[in-house]
Amino acid sequence: MKKLAIFDFDGTLIDSIHDVVRYLNEALSMYDFPTLTSDEYVKYLGGNIDEIVALILEENATPENIRQTKDTYLDIYYRAEKENTVPFPKSVEILRKLQDMGVLIAINSNRFNDSIATFTERHFSDIDFFMIMGHDFDYPSKPDPHAVLEIIKRADVDLSEVIYIGDSGTDIQTARNAGIDCVIVKWGYGNERDSEDEYVLEAIDDFDEIIKYF
Repeated sequence: MKKLAIFDFDGTLIDSIHDVVRYLNEALSMYDFPTLTSDEYVKYLGGNIDEIVALILEENATPENIRQTKDTYLDIYYRAEKENTVPFPKSVEILRKLQDMGVLIAINSNRFNDSIATFTERHFSDIDFFMIMGHDFDYPSKPDPHAVLEIIKRADVDLSEVIYIGDSGTDIQTARNAGIDCVIVKWGYGNERDSEDEYVLEAIDDFDEIIKYF
């Protein structure tokens, strides 16, 4: 039985893409760079914010353009209310159930910690997360297993007692690099290829399906 659940955040617990694309497009427009649809944006997901912006800018991805686009986007994003960023159905309910079962619950994301905290305080206030490890410029981001292994070390559990729940190929590779099991959710920002990856224990359609692992 698993004792520790490590969740990806965006695309797994929370649906954030509508606000992200809206405010990113505002930043791109300010510098006359092409804007994106949500479907186009998903193709660039996986890395940290600098890596994503660099991919989006394509031939315009000079260090200065990356910096100013990222900084402008973050300034707009942090000031915005982000009313369209909401938990996926059943995510709050299932986290409560896992917590009641005594499962340790952690988050590992390439989103900044303070940004994660904004939404956990707003939508998951009654969940006592064991650890939240977002993007930190002092350490490598996903799919590097640094943060996952640090969570596991502090939880003092065996690798076999941990499961990583995510929505994308980056999450699968993170779990693989850490040597832990992985479940993929189908409602996020991944694709069919991710769901069919041989490393994945299961690709689930309903959050209730995660409970059996605990």
